[in-house]
Amino acid sequence: MSGTGRTALITGGTGGLGSRLAARLAEKGYSVAINFHRDKEGAERLLKEIGGGAICLQADVGDQGQVEEMARTVRSRWGGLDALINCAGITRDTLLVKLQASLWDEVIRTNLTGAFNTIKAFAPLMIEAGSGHIINISSYSGMKGKKGQAAYSASKAALAGLTVSAAAELGRYNISVNAVLPGFMPTRMGASAEAAMKKAREDSFLGTLSDIEEAAFFIVELAGMKCVTGQVYPIESRVF
Repeated sequence: MSGTGRTALITGGTGGLGSRLAARLAEKGYSVAINFHRDKEGAERLLKEIGGGAICLQADVGDQGQVEEMARTVRSRWGGLDALINCAGITRDTLLVKLQASLWDEVIRTNLTGAFNTIKAFAPLMIEAGSGHIINISSYSGMKGKKGQAAYSASKAALAGLTVSAAAELGRYNISVNAVLPGFMPTRMGASAEAAMKKAREDSFLGTLSDIEEAAFFIVELAGMKCVTGQVYPIESRVF
């Protein structure tokens, strides 16, 4: 158990933002559960880096049974969960008329259904504890739409709607649900799209990309707030 007794789970915990969130949460005294799907090596490396009460949980968030197994593990290990951060996300960029239905389904399954699965599985733990905070990582593309990102944009827009609906339902249990739009960051996913990165920098009022450290700082601080819910926060420098 951590020094604060607080616990957090991050889906997609080995990604660029996920790994920084894990480190910052650990620095704040949280015991952190790092969820990963395939990157076992990355998860184990991150586990060694942050130490403390951290654990790794392998699961495909799009699979309800695997997510429920994660919830059982967390319950057994810690008894409950204070913060759930849905950071798992993929993109399969191509023009809509060329997008295969299987790729559409893959993106929706991870980005949207994954968040639905985790909220459904972990909300009962928070209800029992009488509090909790769920943060969904959405995207600028979800609010504005983007050429070549029909599936990704749709999943992230729907995630904002899921956030507000969940906030309305879970508020009576003292559970906050918010979404954060961290902006375009030079993570593995972002760096693989050079044209999009260039456009993001051009559209920025500051002529820059979003800073991963600032994003992680904001999200971790939000996770500790008790009186904010049902909000969708853009934390970047492009106009909405």
